[in-house]
Amino acid sequence: MSATTIGALIGGGIDAMSGDDGAADGAIIGAITANVLKVVLPLAVTYAVGWAVLRGAAELKNKAFGNGEGA
Repeated sequence: MSATTIGALIGGGIDAMSGDDGAADGAIIGAITANVLKVVLPLAVTYAVGWAVLRGAAELKNKAFGNGEGA
């Protein structure tokens, strides 16, 4: 199953629990949310990993060459 289908099923199930007017609008919202998360989550993870690598590189440079204080 794709993420869109799973999102639609979860959204429809949550919407059906309220007992209002069916699960179609919840399924649509769930499918849209799943598609947005497919784009946003990888970007957020990539940014976090890149930030951690740059932070680690700066710490490694400071340990190797000192903090640049005094000479």
